[in-house]
Amino acid sequence: MAENRLPFVRDTTFAEDVGRIRTRRGPENMATLRSLAVSTLRRAGHQNSAAALRHVSYQPFTLPLDLLGIS
Repeated sequence: MAENRLPFVRDTTFAEDVGRIRTRRGPENMATLRSLAVSTLRRAGHQNSAAALRHVSYQPFTLPLDLLGIS
């Protein structure tokens, strides 16, 4: 089950299957960025990715950087 969890979260939270990026390395790059986002949110203790994305979006210029330890 764990190996199927990340693709499921990427598809349901980020609507990956309906993405319009289809050429060259675009899909791979976007999947990597989505996986980074999910992993960062989980490492920060969030269990629900959709709720965590909403929470982070309230302060889009500070919270994502805080999660990555960049600010």
